[in-house]
Amino acid sequence: MQVIVCVDDDMGMLFNHRRQSRDRVLIQRILEIAKGKRIFMNTYSAELFEGNENICIDDDFLKNAGDGDICFVENVALSGYIEKIDKIIVYKWNRRYPADFYMDIPLIKNGWQLVENYDFKGYSHEKITEEVYER
Repeated sequence: MQVIVCVDDDMGMLFNHRRQSRDRVLIQRILEIAKGKRIFMNTYSAELFEGNENICIDDDFLKNAGDGDICFVENVALSGYIEKIDKIIVYKWNRRYPADFYMDIPLIKNGWQLVENYDFKGYSHEKITEEVYER
């Protein structure tokens, strides 16, 4: 399974139960990566992809996703699913926001290797960094 997350410079994902940021260019990038595959997510994230037929909404999506599936994660801890994950795509906002929910997998400490690194201009962010990690 592949996981996609968006984080700030401190790996923060949420503040006060809401996403720190959103960017429509980033959403288009995620849809390009999926290349017609379904993207699994929970109800919370579905509004970002509204009107897109590639979306599979399931509040137990990490449990139910299988090999090769893509999961967009904003408000769910990942550590309980680490054995199922073979690729993590991290989008960094290149800023520090207040956060109270963090990505809970220390990538380098857990043997993940950075295999790709790409910067692009978003709609609301001058620079978004895409980092692809694999085991």
